[in-house]
Amino acid sequence: MRFDIISVLPDLLTSPFAHSILQRAQKKGIAEIVVHNLRDYATNKQKSVDDYPYGGGSGMIMAVPPFAACIEQLQTEREYDEIIFMSPDGETLNQTIANQLSTKKNIIILCGHYKGIDQRIRDIYVTREISIGDYVLSGGELPAAVLVDAVIRLIPGVLNDETSALSDSFQGDLLDAPLYTRPADWRGHKVPDVLLSGHEAKINDWRHEEAVKRTQERRPDLLK
Repeated sequence: MRFDIISVLPDLLTSPFAHSILQRAQKKGIAEIVVHNLRDYATNKQKSVDDYPYGGGSGMIMAVPPFAACIEQLQTEREYDEIIFMSPDGETLNQTIANQLSTKKNIIILCGHYKGIDQRIRDIYVTREISIGDYVLSGGELPAAVLVDAVIRLIPGVLNDETSALSDSFQGDLLDAPLYTRPADWRGHKVPDVLLSGHEAKINDWRHEEAVKRTQERRPDLLK
């Protein structure tokens, strides 16, 4: 799977993709993440990618030509399943969306900045708009990193335990059950006896019951 991320601050994305699971996925050749500097596609000497908004108002708007040039160049090299714009007013990212995107082959992600991007970019090129929450960040780079992480970890072969991602919170519309490890007794706080029983069926039943209970308490909306 390949992600092409278009950003005016490509260095901001260096660290998130250079460690842990995302780094291993790239070394295994399972995932490829390429970050493109939008300024490389600017046409003026200043390499500017923004301009004043028509109609007045505060802030600067990211212009069409640099984005169009980068997207169209990428499209000559391969076919893309989605062109995603990270936007506060997009659909809110959830596990279902991550699952859907994990089956794709090539995805472009656009990172906005300043006041926003020219609407024509969204109308002409973007196939999907995704938000990571009801708040505004300085740019789309951190949301892009969140999206890529959520998707890549679902690709077969990325995680060492193939069943791990299937038991995560939000898979099956339930939060995960409580988790425990050694020691079995820490300052009088003990691990539930059922987890020490070795009885797989009883353990699975307990985990499901606890997952339902936790979901009812914390995210009852998931059970509707």
